[in-house]
Amino acid sequence: MAALNKKGEGASAPFYSPVADECELFETAFNNDLPMLLKGPTGCGKTRFVAHMAARLGRPLYTVACHDDLSASDLVGRFLLKGGETVWVDGPLTRAVREGAICYLDEVVEARKDVTVVLHPLTDDRRILPLDKTGEEIEAAPGFMLVASYNPGYQNILKTLKPSTRQRFLSIEFDFPAQDREVDIVTRESGLDASRATSLVRLAHKLRGLKGQDLEEGVSTRLVIYCATLIMAGVPVERAILTAMIEPLSDDEDVKVGLMDLVTAVFG
Repeated sequence: MAALNKKGEGASAPFYSPVADECELFETAFNNDLPMLLKGPTGCGKTRFVAHMAARLGRPLYTVACHDDLSASDLVGRFLLKGGETVWVDGPLTRAVREGAICYLDEVVEARKDVTVVLHPLTDDRRILPLDKTGEEIEAAPGFMLVASYNPGYQNILKTLKPSTRQRFLSIEFDFPAQDREVDIVTRESGLDASRATSLVRLAHKLRGLKGQDLEEGVSTRLVIYCATLIMAGVPVERAILTAMIEPLSDDEDVKVGLMDLVTAVFG
């Protein structure tokens, strides 16, 4: 089944620091019933951005964490036995379409191929969701928006979006914030002072420079915040960095030793 999280209307907007005009673009897309695709590395703020915009626009948000076993039935629904009877149960996408909510498919390329076929009628001017198993054809309620994300730098050739699917979406590319902005984010989210946050962010930028060499992925802003939170809770700096910014990046002992040498170079 889909890993699902729903947030309702009226929730306070989670903190998000805009990099450019992405908030205005998203709002324009929402007002014009256009689907949106967010591209960027893991942990750069895509999910937080969607949660922020859903709260800002006053729409319920269904977030689906996509994975290898996620099927179209997980999204649209299925017949289940309840009390001796077979009843239809809507999936998160169907509920979002009926309610006029935002449905966010996180890392959509991880889902099975039949998922994108289901999405196509919702990404053009029809804005409908056909339910083959019930014979129903649902027209999207006002306020419905389809948002998907993926990390193009991480996916292999077997896990990409077909051009015919990508071209059904508006698309915004995300990246990690500039250093000064990332420092502001880390201090706000963790409470750590700007001086120590600056050192952590500087280290993060150096670690990201190793992507494609010793590392498959650079350290995310999320992990920098986790590290700062540990330090604020009294964990020694080196231990916090090892736990939050080194161990999550690699299982290779030699690589981790090399990364800790970089930590020493940055922190002395």
